[in-house]
Amino acid sequence: MNLNKARIQLTKALVIATALIAGPAASETLDTGTLYLQHCAACHGTDRLGGMGPALLPDNLSRLKKADAEKVIRKGRPATQMIGYESILTDPQISALTEFMYQAPTHPLKWGEAEIRNSREVIHPEGALPDDPVFEADLMNLFLVVEIGDHHVTLLDGDSMEPIHRFPSRFALHGGPKYSPDGRYVYFGSRDGWITKYDIYNLKVVAEVRAGINMRNIAVSADGHYVMAANYLPHTLVLFDAANLDMLGLIPVDNDAGETSRVSAVYTAPPRGSFIAALKDIPEAWEITVENRKAKVRRMTTDTLLDDFFFDPGYQHLIGAARDGKHGVVIDLDTGNTAAELPLPGMPHLGSGITWEHEGRRIMATPHFRAGAISIIDMDTWQVIKTLDTEGPGFFMRSHENSRYAWADVFFGPNADKVHIIDKQTLEIVKTLQPEPGKVAAHVEFDRHGEKLLLSIWDDDGAIIVYDADTLEEEKRIPMKKPSGKYNVWNKINYEEGTSH
Repeated sequence: MNLNKARIQLTKALVIATALIAGPAASETLDTGTLYLQHCAACHGTDRLGGMGPALLPDNLSRLKKADAEKVIRKGRPATQMIGYESILTDPQISALTEFMYQAPTHPLKWGEAEIRNSREVIHPEGALPDDPVFEADLMNLFLVVEIGDHHVTLLDGDSMEPIHRFPSRFALHGGPKYSPDGRYVYFGSRDGWITKYDIYNLKVVAEVRAGINMRNIAVSADGHYVMAANYLPHTLVLFDAANLDMLGLIPVDNDAGETSRVSAVYTAPPRGSFIAALKDIPEAWEITVENRKAKVRRMTTDTLLDDFFFDPGYQHLIGAARDGKHGVVIDLDTGNTAAELPLPGMPHLGSGITWEHEGRRIMATPHFRAGAISIIDMDTWQVIKTLDTEGPGFFMRSHENSRYAWADVFFGPNADKVHIIDKQTLEIVKTLQPEPGKVAAHVEFDRHGEKLLLSIWDDDGAIIVYDADTLEEEKRIPMKKPSGKYNVWNKINYEEGTSH
């Protein structure tokens, strides 16, 4: 690892020295591809697939605006190996490189078994590190906070609400980190396809592997033995041994007609001992079981393309959002048959849906990407029993078994600085907060007891706000760099009622 960094730094130094000696006029005549090879390839790969730096491909950069990308090239990125090039490249060259990054490659990109195996690095083999934590805290009430502003993660004590440790992450973590069943290890997935296994007890990265070029998310099996990655590019699912991230299988995602599909997401179904995969381009859902360290796929055909999934608590039913943005489909996972259809206009974000008991029945609630509404559904009859009007389309909902409230943001639109609080028994919005006017408020996560909760101010000069879950009063603010998701160990490994799975 250190040798690789040294080589990259030496390559950068040679590139900079060459450019300075030649002067800007000499490099002005170079085409953009040559500029890229001279100044970017050492860290980002000759094919833009990434290396020490992230992949520079349109899909991988979808969350980064061109203007922000140009600023990174010009000024560099703090706390990374990325230097600024404003004294080396001219303004037209920087603009040309930015445009080049956002153009699709003209040749096919390959990331198969050999590339995956060659990317794996085991820093601390399983069993090599001590079993006792190097800090004191309730290990079940820890939070991991993903800070996308400068690509770091903060480990937070959920009792004192004080940071324990902060460490760098891969570029653009995506899909939420996943814990091992005992809460000791966490697995991060990046949009570039990197899976990082991190030992929370020892505060160290223990292994990494790259599963694809553009990855949607990862899932960890209920027994903690396996990790599965869902890829947009290439069209694959990849199975790993969770111990040291050794690849066990590469599954092409296609149908009998030979059509291939991106994978929207993969989920763990603990009661079933399986993984469930959502396919973006083929009207199927897959259930994958692992027997003798080999993956076995069961296909369930649907009448429409499904974009996102939700599950009832027993994982008997899968609820999928149709790509037309107008309805949802309920699939019986035992039979594979469609059990019901749901009227859900506005493209529901089912991956953020939650459930709770209401008047003796189980109900679910989901926000919508394209409509200012929250749909509340009876999970016995599969009828929409209420629709709450909100101040804009939402992204996240959260609650806890011990809390009488559910929290929902309005992430999209002009009122993104507000968050609604819903009484779970009256099914009414009882309060709307505006914690930081003009700054996005999003993504709530409760502590293990349901007594405190964290809300993000989604800004580079942002913060985590700690609230009392009963009085709804703010208790403290912890400054952070665009904190996105917060993930409580207890809630995630126990599939707490108000936490998305």
